[in-house]
Amino acid sequence: MRTVLYPGSFDPLTNGHLDLIDRAVKLFDKVLVAVAVNSDKSPLFSMDERVQLIKEVCAHYHKVEVVSFTGLLVEAVVMYQADAVLRGLRAFSDFEYELQMAFMNRSLNKNCETIFMMPNERNSYVSSRMVKEVARLGGNFAQYVPERVKDAIQKKLTAGEVS
Repeated sequence: MRTVLYPGSFDPLTNGHLDLIDRAVKLFDKVLVAVAVNSDKSPLFSMDERVQLIKEVCAHYHKVEVVSFTGLLVEAVVMYQADAVLRGLRAFSDFEYELQMAFMNRSLNKNCETIFMMPNERNSYVSSRMVKEVARLGGNFAQYVPERVKDAIQKKLTAGEVS
């Protein structure tokens, strides 16, 4: 069974993320969406909230499992017995950073392969950070996220949890 681990903070899950998940299930026997802690970011959603949202949005994918991890990605690859890591590339600037990460991961674990995938054109500029910014400033962000995620962001906005 071929398993790919798709790591990210997914705060929030965007249609770009969902596009990669949709395409990965066609290529792999199992897709592990691995929600990570990113100490450089202040999350809108807690780890548990992100895991739950992704489980709800991806419930129709029988090949998708949502997990979480802290620490090094290569440790998660071993822990979840993944054959490869899936990373999305939106722009050349993403490639430079992701290439460095892939080389570092492979230097830490020679069996850690990274597969790069580009989102479809309509999601090529969408990022979680930008979605949160548009939401915070009162813009229409609905077209960038799945319906369930839009509702969760709206709830946070209404409760004053988005600053």
